[in-house]
Amino acid sequence: MNVVIDIGNTTSKYFCFEGDALTSEDREEGHDLSFLSAFCGQRADAAIVSTVVDLPAEAEERLRALPCPVLRFTAATPIPLQNRYRTPATLGTDRLAAAVGAWAQHKGQPLLVIDAGSCITFDFVTADGEYMGGNIAPGLHARLQAIGDYFPRLPLVSAEGDTPEMGYDTETAIRAGVIQGMRHEIQGYISTFSQRYGNLAVMLTGGDDVVLDSAVQRMITTDHYMVPRGLNHILRYNMQLTNHSL
Repeated sequence: MNVVIDIGNTTSKYFCFEGDALTSEDREEGHDLSFLSAFCGQRADAAIVSTVVDLPAEAEERLRALPCPVLRFTAATPIPLQNRYRTPATLGTDRLAAAVGAWAQHKGQPLLVIDAGSCITFDFVTADGEYMGGNIAPGLHARLQAIGDYFPRLPLVSAEGDTPEMGYDTETAIRAGVIQGMRHEIQGYISTFSQRYGNLAVMLTGGDDVVLDSAVQRMITTDHYMVPRGLNHILRYNMQLTNHSL
């Protein structure tokens, strides 16, 4: 069993894999990693940790108590892609893990990876397995929040509610403007890359659901576990490099 630990700004998550198969998962608010105590008596071959924050002392103690080697995923960690990003130390590990997770499912194809979360990221991998980089744009809630913050006469609008093609009042105009704008943005990327790369694979992940045109939707594979799958693939790759010892 491999353990994948993915630590974000507010939430910590773990995932257990047997080979490529996801067998269990859990999450908690914060970063003390109290859920790891459940692993102390279980069989675990190896673990990988990806974090965007500095961990508190109790979390570090729980990681040290894991009954297996632990790989810290950083810019220096070997991955099964050629990383062409000019500043790899500044590249978010979640973006790189998502690219690896998507590439593992579409080897030999050019690949557009879209992650619709706090930000929307668009990353490209060539058919030869070269990660070329990508773009970052504000996500759904960041866009809604920005309108409320920067325009005092406009209200802060929830993402939940009616979303007509054209807003019929200020609330629906803001919500539709943001959500329809995201939809056209995503579809524009897919259209541009599809014209450039005939057998393009498109993978979508992230917490925000975006309603796309049916013709575009048929081109997309959605996988909400792309980041942990990528982290598991990176862990297995490093275990192979070191003959299963990290």
